[in-house]
Amino acid sequence: MDINPPDATDFARCMAHLGPFEASPHVALGISGGADSMALALLADRWARARGGRVTALTVDHGLRPESAGEAQQVAGWLAGRGIDHHILNWCGKKPAAGVQAAARTARYRLMAKACREAGILHLVTAHHLEDQAETFLLRLGRSSGIDGLAAMPAILETDGMRLLRPLLQMPKERLRAILRAAGQEWIEDPSNDNPAFARIRIRQSLPGLAAAGVSVAALATSAAAMARARVALESTTSALLGRCAFVHPAGYIRLDGRALFDAPEEISLRALLRALMCAGGGVYPVARRKLENLHERMKAHLFAPDGWKGGTLARCRVTPGRTPKAAGTFHVWREIRDLPAPQALPLRGSLYWDRRFDLRLIHPVRGQREGKFFNDINGLSIAPLGHTGLGDIRFGDVGPLPDAFPKAVLWSLPAVFDDAGPVQVPSLNYTRPGWARRGCGIDRAAFSPSQSLSGAGFALVGLLRNEFTGLSNS
Repeated sequence: MDINPPDATDFARCMAHLGPFEASPHVALGISGGADSMALALLADRWARARGGRVTALTVDHGLRPESAGEAQQVAGWLAGRGIDHHILNWCGKKPAAGVQAAARTARYRLMAKACREAGILHLVTAHHLEDQAETFLLRLGRSSGIDGLAAMPAILETDGMRLLRPLLQMPKERLRAILRAAGQEWIEDPSNDNPAFARIRIRQSLPGLAAAGVSVAALATSAAAMARARVALESTTSALLGRCAFVHPAGYIRLDGRALFDAPEEISLRALLRALMCAGGGVYPVARRKLENLHERMKAHLFAPDGWKGGTLARCRVTPGRTPKAAGTFHVWREIRDLPAPQALPLRGSLYWDRRFDLRLIHPVRGQREGKFFNDINGLSIAPLGHTGLGDIRFGDVGPLPDAFPKAVLWSLPAVFDDAGPVQVPSLNYTRPGWARRGCGIDRAAFSPSQSLSGAGFALVGLLRNEFTGLSNS
């Protein structure tokens, strides 16, 4: 079998599905030094230069093996020889005794995302390929995942201020190695890639046996693509339902129309409830399906046969039924009080992402004058949850308008600025303590910007598995 290395046209087609890109694009590349990522470096560098842009390669030294620092320097040397900008990012601190691969992956993306933000780069490209997609599908299958999990990896993942792109998901790894051989480019073989202690490696080692039994990598990736199409359809229908049944207040509170929610098919209704919980609670990972189903069933039972149920908690959220005639048939979802951020001194400048829910823009401290003396207004100020006590110190005549039947407990989890006498600012309520003189510092704006939005960016599926991407022909 002949293996055709991908050329500039092949890669341009892959990238075209992931656009649009700015003029003279600047993209970051996750480069480990393995064959897949080194092939990505060659392809992406050629693609960017042809468009008047450039790439920045990022290598994370996890420090998990004695050779890792030298390998990172080896990658730096290879890329320098090709005129490619390269930076080494170090994962410092104590490493976990268990779950090393998952922790390393989390650290890797955290470090690369930080580097992208600091450099103003909007796109981070990784070298995940066809076999990686097949392995992910099998891993999720082994964990009894549903449609969302079996959709495997999306081609585009939008995060705060950055897009993670995977242009090679339909490209077999042998095509990537072919381009390195053609270019005379070496690569690093990581011994952990052969360690059967890791579940993904055991899956990888099983692929030849599956292929012999008629279950090819391409077939597995095609199944993942079918699940991805189903996921896209479900997500779209869920977003449409939320558009009809959900109201979101800037204080991070969500009101759901119970009739509209439970008139929808159960799977769509469950997904809408999960989205509301993730949004209001600032959640990162979905909750256990059984717990979600239990809450869903309890809410539905109360809607159609009110029984005095006062609500429940899930995913850092409190869910309660409307208790007034005007709020009949509705449910309130808001952040519960547990595990809120501890009080912290007011930062000197910039912004703060608070509780994975609020983007706080801080007013730079200025020097003011009081009693004939100059002072720095930031001294003695802190950011903390408003809480029950802080709420009791606020006169509601000084607060901006609140929606009807608004549960007051919603306000306990809001970010507030405190001094020794209590709350002086609650930006989400347009509240500033009357007569408070220190207006040269504090929070200028508090935007509700949860880590998971109500509608979500959606799962990105790029095309179908096609022969021009597999690039394999019999000879």
